[in-house]
Amino acid sequence: MNADELRARTRKFALRVVKMVQVLPRNAVADVLGKQVLRSATSVGANYRAACNATTRPTFLHKMSIVVEEADETVYWLEMIRDAEIIKAEKLADLINEAEQILKIMSASLKTARQNRK
Repeated sequence: MNADELRARTRKFALRVVKMVQVLPRNAVADVLGKQVLRSATSVGANYRAACNATTRPTFLHKMSIVVEEADETVYWLEMIRDAEIIKAEKLADLINEAEQILKIMSASLKTARQNRK
């Protein structure tokens, strides 16, 4: 998967999270969890774009570290929404799976970039 495909994939993922947050019930818990997952999921794509546009290797590595952190956080918040039974597990399974796949891809990319630096 090349950088353009990953940019598109992270954007599509963020849009899916936006739509999921829009249908959350309106209550204190769902509002907090929704804001958290919305922030982290949209940050994945934004920071990946920044990493792709980095002009130095250290900047790229820093931005990719943020991407990995935000992707992992997104998985956490999606799991919290599922485990709090705000949305049924079967309805979130595909979204959580996509978040986990993005996390694995970005983690592997960061690991490779760090190894190639040496």
